[in-house]
Amino acid sequence: MENEAKELVDLYIPRKCSETNDILGAKDHAAIQLNLVDVDAQGVRMTSYKTYAICGRVRRMGQSDDSIMRLAQRDAIMPKKM
Repeated sequence: MENEAKELVDLYIPRKCSETNDILGAKDHAAIQLNLVDVDAQGVRMTSYKTYAICGRVRRMGQSDDSIMRLAQRDAIMPKKM
């Protein structure tokens, strides 16, 4: 689709699971999206955040907490040794 400036724009960009890279379908009602906000040295919330999406299949297997921990460690939100 094109806008008035003749630039190509998408109407819908599907979300993907941060752990498995599966596309989150409209019928995946068990999927979650988690926003982890950045804080400064005093613990005050800043405006930036990191978004993680976890699909229902990972949640049904009981692996969502491990997946979020691995993703947070990969992005240096959590320390590697816990």
